[in-house]
Amino acid sequence: MPDKKKICIVEDKTDLREGMNMMMQLSEGYTLAGSFANAEEAMDEIPRLSPDAVLMDINLPGASGIQCVNALKNKYPQMLFLMCTAYEDNDKIFDSLKAGATGYILKTEGPKKIIEALDDLIAGGSPMSSSIARKVVASFTQMGKENALIETLSDREKEVLDQLAKGLIGKEVADRLDISWGTVRKHVQNIYKKLQVNTRVEAVNLYLKR
Repeated sequence: MPDKKKICIVEDKTDLREGMNMMMQLSEGYTLAGSFANAEEAMDEIPRLSPDAVLMDINLPGASGIQCVNALKNKYPQMLFLMCTAYEDNDKIFDSLKAGATGYILKTEGPKKIIEALDDLIAGGSPMSSSIARKVVASFTQMGKENALIETLSDREKEVLDQLAKGLIGKEVADRLDISWGTVRKHVQNIYKKLQVNTRVEAVNLYLKR
């Protein structure tokens, strides 16, 4: 029989943490290596325990689960993290993935799905609740659309927008690019039209998010 994989749990709510502890203890393929109520304790103890994976809550007292993942992943890049949280908003999802989490599952999925997500994680996958996966796909789709819009700009229009993104005003852009203010204004009008925006702020935001 293969060795059980060691799992650490970071969850501040006592009843949930105890429930997840029991879930690990009852599972066939996993053993509970450690269980923590806050990020600070987890960051101190998890390196010593060398778990195969960590189930991480986001909303913790003190440092957040995202900060905890970021700190540990920087020191132990091979360590696997599965966010197990109630949050579905885009910022939390992408901040978690940028910090180094490999998977993201909602607590509401229940024990069976959480164990399946761990199986997938250990096997090299990136498990996500279906609603989370849809948000990620939608975000990348939107990102693709924004990139496509930027690519409709001419090289000169991109140069103008790049200067605007650096905080320069029209006259400064004209001086920097050695063109007239009227030409800059015409380029800006074309940029707005092509990017389907009405203000400089919208155009710059789109450019910076590409």
